[in-house]
Amino acid sequence: MKSVTNPIFTRLATLADLASIAPLFNAYRQFYEQADDLKAATAFIQERLANAESVIILALDDAQAAIGFCQLYPTFCSVEVAPIYTLYDLFVSSQARRTGAAKALLRAAHAHAAQTGRVRMDLTTARTNFAAQALYESEGWVQDALFLTYNKRV
Repeated sequence: MKSVTNPIFTRLATLADLASIAPLFNAYRQFYEQADDLKAATAFIQERLANAESVIILALDDAQAAIGFCQLYPTFCSVEVAPIYTLYDLFVSSQARRTGAAKALLRAAHAHAAQTGRVRMDLTTARTNFAAQALYESEGWVQDALFLTYNKRV
């Protein structure tokens, strides 16, 4: 396991990072019980980046190897009449957990949102993902007690 004292670097990803992001995104999907499909993961990330449909922030270790990522989708809040981000994906490779990478990604996402004029970020996580919930709350995220989230398959 990586030492907590080693630095974690973050930066915005580009299409040139596709080969580093795709395996992490594939592992993220498997964490959420989806089939291993590196080809689909690669195509999905390539399309998002090529079409500027999402912002991906990479976490890098001291050797500049990608160890995690978060993906932000730009959207809007009608009530606040302002742009927001949905932080949809956040993942750190199993060997890099407890290094501060997830916290660094959250902070980089917050800074990027502020720099780009977003007024809020939203996220959802599994009800059973207690480690993530604890991290989000330690970083000032507040669980919504007013609204329920629904979805419907199409």
